[in-house]
Amino acid sequence: QRLFDLADSGDLTKHDVLASEAKRMLADPKSIALVDNFAGQWLQLRDLSRLMPDPVKYPNFDGALGSAMRRETEMFFGELIREDRSVLEFLSADFTYVNQRLARHYGIPEVTGDDFQRVRLADGRRGVLTHASILMLTSNPTRTSPVKRGKWILDNILAEPPPPPPADVPELEEGAETLGSLREQMEQHRANEACAVCHRTMDALGFGLENFDAIGAWRDLDGKFPIDASGELPGGRQFNGATDLMRILLDDKKDQFCKCLAEKLLTYALGRGLRSYDRCTVKECLVIMKQRDYRFSALVTAIVTSDPFTMREAKREP
Repeated sequence: QRLFDLADSGDLTKHDVLASEAKRMLADPKSIALVDNFAGQWLQLRDLSRLMPDPVKYPNFDGALGSAMRRETEMFFGELIREDRSVLEFLSADFTYVNQRLARHYGIPEVTGDDFQRVRLADGRRGVLTHASILMLTSNPTRTSPVKRGKWILDNILAEPPPPPPADVPELEEGAETLGSLREQMEQHRANEACAVCHRTMDALGFGLENFDAIGAWRDLDGKFPIDASGELPGGRQFNGATDLMRILLDDKKDQFCKCLAEKLLTYALGRGLRSYDRCTVKECLVIMKQRDYRFSALVTAIVTSDPFTMREAKREP
């Protein structure tokens, strides 16, 4: 009713009122709707229920664990919204939410029961890219996929989607562990010059997450082969493992991530794809986010007070 009253009085057209109301609504428990809808769209959490890891390779996976994975990411996202934390914590956060089932999967002790609780993460995990939900979304049923993981980061974190692969490039063979670790097989696969340019970045990003198996559990071996989670990004920055990779993304790609998030949320808010004239709005969002310590509310208020959002034409009934 509050918003209807403000609209009737004309006050809702004022930018300061819009910004104030947006902050109020973000702090309200009903902001869970933004988590359900936007996180489901951006992070692709809606696709989790359709995935089924191979029961022979991953006998510990079941519906309860899959549900816990999704709930973890939703609760994490919810805290960032309600507590108005920095959006950079999507990449850097050293905390998460787990119940007993998920804690056991992560190797986190002293968590009991079905209720979720906030816990500190071990050094190997940081941010949503090491959530089991994202790691499973970017894997194959029988194994990890550095290609899918790298592409997911390019698409959803850096807004640098790679071009489609050439039509005549064969897939890696399933069950080819005797040929070496997955990384060794991919390096042979990448010898095809048509693949090398895109895969150089894509694979490197994915290799940084190789310590996590196809359902997001920590591992030190790929079959009988030691995991090599090192890599080098264009520009020469080297890393070893997920924590190193997140640090480099924050150091070198912070603005790129914020631009990607702004584009994703603006698309969601407008209900349409972005057009060339929306670029100015995205730039304005980045300026405001920097001025306000990258807080989530800074991005939301920048969007709801922007021209594309406030000047949308209402759809009329025919």
